[in-house]
Amino acid sequence: MNSLVHPNQALFDAEKPFPIIPSCEHFAGSEKLIRKALEMQQKMGPVFDITCDCEDGAQAGKEQEHAEMIAEVLDSEANTLNMAGVRIHDYSHAHWRQDIDILMPKIGGKIAYFTLPKTTCAAHIQEMVDYIKSKAQQFDIKREIPIHVLIETHGALREVWEIAAIDWVQVLDFGMMDFVSGHNGAIPAACMRSPGQFDHPLLFRAKTEMVAAALAHGVVPAHNVTLDLKNPEQTQSDASRARSEFGFLRMWSIYPTQIQAIVDAMKPDYSEVTDAVNILVAAQDNQWGPIQYDGELHDRATYRYYWQLLQRANVTGIDLPTEAKQRFFS
Repeated sequence: MNSLVHPNQALFDAEKPFPIIPSCEHFAGSEKLIRKALEMQQKMGPVFDITCDCEDGAQAGKEQEHAEMIAEVLDSEANTLNMAGVRIHDYSHAHWRQDIDILMPKIGGKIAYFTLPKTTCAAHIQEMVDYIKSKAQQFDIKREIPIHVLIETHGALREVWEIAAIDWVQVLDFGMMDFVSGHNGAIPAACMRSPGQFDHPLLFRAKTEMVAAALAHGVVPAHNVTLDLKNPEQTQSDASRARSEFGFLRMWSIYPTQIQAIVDAMKPDYSEVTDAVNILVAAQDNQWGPIQYDGELHDRATYRYYWQLLQRANVTGIDLPTEAKQRFFS
């Protein structure tokens, strides 16, 4: 097996591969909720990320204490998987730089990502990313820290293609509630829920434009929350529509029972996973030249599709055949 060429080398040798990250992002604001989320992450395994919230989670006037608390928790043994990011304050808030100043020296080496909210233009995101880079350099952090950007204003949607192209940006998140509020009543409150959130023309247009910009730049598009906290069936339905009709590859959770519903809805179909394993094994045995499978021709274009699908299946916790684990994920 050691002589076989891995798909990352065979298929993406000259370019940056598409990010393969968990399909669920769970938000937690207080120390109690962050610790509870970290405990759930240990029990469920690495199938979801946690976003610790410095923005809405912090009380006014206690921004420093809140950021210090998050840094302490994420630097502790409670954060065993290092799959927790932080949403900092937005560009217009006086504390966004201080958030980074507090977090970077303590957890810059292990933070999963920074989430930047409420942007109105690409220039602001560029300035924030540049500041994060400068702090990483100051503290000798050599890794690229993923950046997640919330698209929730008219200005952000207008410049979404420029935002998606900024270095280190890994995810674009659609912030539906702020986006709807920004329309000053033109979009009814009912459209914060299904089916309106998918059917209203302004929301349909915003989501499809954001997804298109994200995917064109090798960035993961993430869908907004389901407001119905205690109905996991509604969450799963929303996640399924977001994935199959709009191309979202990730979704927010704001309540524990939403996590598994999102993971289940975003999982690849198992029949496709089986095809992916068979095709990739045959392709690897053929040194990644063209093959026939089930009467169809496959080459590097389809290999890329199935390799990305297999990686998503692995991240969502699907139990893969032993041979696939040994060849591709050992």
